[in-house]
Amino acid sequence: MSEQAIAIKAKKVDEVVEKFNNATSAIVVDYRGLTVEQVTDLRKQLREAGVQMSVIKNKILVRAAEKAGYEGLNELFAGPTAVAFSDEDPIAPAKVLKKFADSVDALEIKGGYIEDKIMSIDEINTYATLPSREDLLSMLANVLQAPVRNVAYAVKAIADKGDEGDAA
Repeated sequence: MSEQAIAIKAKKVDEVVEKFNNATSAIVVDYRGLTVEQVTDLRKQLREAGVQMSVIKNKILVRAAEKAGYEGLNELFAGPTAVAFSDEDPIAPAKVLKKFADSVDALEIKGGYIEDKIMSIDEINTYATLPSREDLLSMLANVLQAPVRNVAYAVKAIADKGDEGDAA
């Protein structure tokens, strides 16, 4: 192999290492059997969630994963492989891919990592079923408002009862 080809491959590996290092999560999938329309639809859904999916050669993925400290992913890099990277919401790729895999049998989630922890398929599926960050914050706000709201209702009821007594 020429020095130029080696340099090009080394550059590709470095680009993938940078993706691994910048991502809060990366989910590895086997996309074999998906139609062009299905892949296009999946990419669109991922893009809307702020996730980038890349099809990368397995040898480059193996070298990049080792360089980035994710050697545990190497067993996943066999056959047609795509990786969904998220720099923002660590759960977004898991949610979109699980939902898509549930509707399209051809997509298979192999594994990945979320916030620097290598996850099994079961763990990824568990994370995918969790409510979003916004939903969790909304639930927390409702729980925190409930006691204040109950006190307000009690004060209003006492005030209303006092008004009825003054009218008589």
